[in-house]
This record gives sequence, C-alpha cells and structure tokens, in this order.
Amino acid sequence: MTQLKNAVEPFGEVNVHREANGSIRVWASILMEPRKEGAQTGIAIDGSGSMRKLFGQETGGGVVSAVFAKPKLQNQVAPVAQKLCSYLASTIDADGGTTCIYWAVGPNGTQVELVGDLTADQAATFDFRGPQDFGTGTQLLPAVRYFVDRFSSAPWGFFVFITDGELFDLEEVKQYSVRLAQEVAAGRRRPLKLVLIGMGPDANERQLEELDDLETSTEVDLWDHKMAAEMRQLQEIFAEVVDRNARVADNGKILDPSGRVIKDYSDTGLPAVLRFNVPAGTQFFTLEVNGQRFNQQLTDHQVIAPAAPIPVTPVSPVLQTPPPVVVVKPTAPIPVTPVVQAPPPPPAPVAQKPQNEWDKDPVDIEMDPLAASLDLEFADLGQAKPNDAAIDLEKTDDDEQKK
Repeated sequence: MTQLKNAVEPFGEVNVHREANGSIRVWASILMEPRKEGAQTGIAIDGSGSMRKLFGQETGGGVVSAVFAKPKLQNQVAPVAQKLCSYLASTIDADGGTTCIYWAVGPNGTQVELVGDLTADQAATFDFRGPQDFGTGTQLLPAVRYFVDRFSSAPWGFFVFITDGELFDLEEVKQYSVRLAQEVAAGRRRPLKLVLIGMGPDANERQLEELDDLETSTEVDLWDHKMAAEMRQLQEIFAEVVDRNARVADNGKILDPSGRVIKDYSDTGLPAVLRFNVPAGTQFFTLEVNGQRFNQQLTDHQVIAPAAPIPVTPVSPVLQTPPPVVVVKPTAPIPVTPVVQAPPPPPAPVAQKPQNEWDKDPVDIEMDPLAASLDLEFADLGQAKPNDAAIDLEKTDDDEQKK
C-alpha cells in the first residue's frame, strides 16, 4: 500500500492500494494518543558521520582563508530529540523516563552509545550534541536489537529511530523484523512498535517505505515511517498505534464524491481504523461524523477543497411544535392568624373642679364656650378677690336706661 503524505484532520494516516480491477482499497486511521499500561519508550539517534552537519558540527577540510568562511551550523537534531524524548517520558513511558541512545557509531557504524534514561524535565534541556565517536557506516540492526532485548519483558514497547541517510543493513533489518513479527503474533514476544523518522534532504525515504510496507505474513505491523519536514504535529508518530477495537464516535459514514454512502457505521460506531473500497477513478472520499464532513484526497498529486458543511433543512413555522401550554393553578390563600387586641386602657380620671373657680390659677381656668366667645378685657388680677371691683365692664346706653 502507498502511504499518503497529506492526511487531513482527523486522520493520522491514510494508505491506498489499487486493485487489479481499478478499484482503490483504503486503510485510514484516526489519530489517537496511545495509553498502554507498562509501556517502555526509547529514542535512537543516528550517530554516523553524515549526521555531523545536522548536529551543527563542521566536517573539516575546505578553504583555510576566513574570506570563504561559511555561516556557523545550527544543531537541528537537538530540538527534535528534546521534544520527542520529553513528550514520550511524560505521556507514554510507565516509568517517566525515556531511554536515549546514539546508534551507527564506532567502526562500520555497528556500535551503540547509551545517553541515559531521561525524564521529561531532563530531556527538555539536554544537550544532544552527538556521539563521542561518529560511525563510519549506518547499521540499524544493533539499535533495534538493543531495545528489543533490553525491554523484552515490557508489556508494550515504543521506539523511535532518527536517521538522515541510507541504511547499510536494510536486508538484515527486514529479515530480523519478519522473524520478530512472527514471534509477536505467536505470543512468544511482547508487542512493540518501531518508527523511523527521516531528517534532512539526504534521507532515503524509499528505504523507510520498504520497512513500513514490510510483509510479515502476520497481522503484526512493526514499522511505520515519517519525514520530519512533513510532520504537522508530534503526535503523528502514533499514526499506526491505534486500537483496532476502539470506537471514536457513536456513528459515522464514508461518502463518495457524489454524496452516496460507501460505508455506514450507524449500528457499530465509528472505529479508529477504517477499511473500505471505492470505485476506480475516485479522487477523494468524505468522512461524515459528529455533524461535520472531512474530504480526504486519494493521491498526493491533487488538492481537494474542504468539505462543505452539512446543510440544515429549515423547519416551517407551521410544522414547528408549539410551545407547551403551562396551566397555572390558583394558589390557596395563606391562613391568617387572628390578632387578639388588648383591651383599651381605662379613661384617665377627670380632676374635680374646686368649688371656687377663682381659687385656681388663671391659666388653668376652663372657660365656658359662650364666655370664651365674648370680647373681654382682663386687668391684672394679682391677688384680688371677686369683690374688689377688679373687672371694669363698660356700660352701654341700654344699661343706663334700665337703671
């Protein structure tokens, strides 16, 4: 099968194979982050001589004069190794430490140099400057054996190999991988996944694809490969690490370019691994899931426009369900507790008037209403008695006549 370089979200990897009748067999995975109990992880960095430039080291030789000096090389390996190692240690590794090695070091590139088991914090700042002894060849098999043998009892192993060039022992690695896959399938070995990452312009992707597509006569898929320059996100290293029995959505559909259903997962749920066939000449397929659509092209030589949103059919107001009628029942009256009023206080006793009204102070005398209406002039009584002619009443003519 051919692995497409441009897998759209949410796919991790898309592989196609053209059948003899022209139809296209598709294998696609939904990108997931694995959760494996007891997982052990490792990173192996190519330490052959051709890696010196990527490590930012001069290869020696050339013109002596400073006039022809070239810009200082940058270490392109360190940032990649730091991110990968830190991520695996913090997210996947059961012990929280990822084993790092340089491979293809020493004579003929047959040796392995141990860097150490690095935690996420250590890896994030570790100085990956290259091996002590750059190798004179690129032998991958010793590095594969190192991880397989060291972690033979681990429930699951995930190991990444970074390289920039051509493998000298590709055939030996393929033969060993076939035997290893058969042992895993028979239960004599614990499962594991091996991922090759090509860096730099000289990486031989054809060789990486040969390992990726290796036929082992089993269902075990040991190898995957990625090119660093084409990776959109770090998690793509897990593109083939998917649980085939996992369900990522309750339902979903695969549609052809005309919108006809190729496969319907309404009854089974959408699996993490999709397998289906499309007719000859099909340029792309569409995944419909969770109210969205995603177009995935079937070749790397064409660009497909993003899928249009799923149309929503408007509902006529006449057909819309009217809002429910809420019946409000009258509230029972709140019982009122009768208030017992206190009896009114008894009337204040009325002071008895003295027999002689003139014995009281003038300001305390209660005057008869009729008397109060008369225009009277009071002289200063002082201590005078009633018989003292203290009151001067003006006589009228009528009074004089009565006399």
